[in-house]
Amino acid sequence: MADYIYLVQMDIPVELEDDFNRIYDTQHVPNILQAPGVHSCTRYRLESSDVEGVARYAAVYEIDSPDTPQTEGWTKESDKGDWVAQIRPHTTNRTHIIYKKLN
Repeated sequence: MADYIYLVQMDIPVELEDDFNRIYDTQHVPNILQAPGVHSCTRYRLESSDVEGVARYAAVYEIDSPDTPQTEGWTKESDKGDWVAQIRPHTTNRTHIIYKKLN
């Protein structure tokens, strides 16, 4: 298990959800898993929240270092496929958070 998780949250317009999920699962995640320092990615869809404004989708990446998402390897893999042109411009309410594992 990696020492850090990288939590990415975002929204996507309802009319693009099918493409968003297909491209995320079949292109974006497999590509990112090729980046050095990335061990896994698990995706989630919001079911409930006690606060307003929480993004509907989340991805949790297990990574080696808090710098991993800024590396050339991450950028190279993240910019592949249909993600950049068809999905990224339509995402909103994005957050990027890194947590360090305790113990």
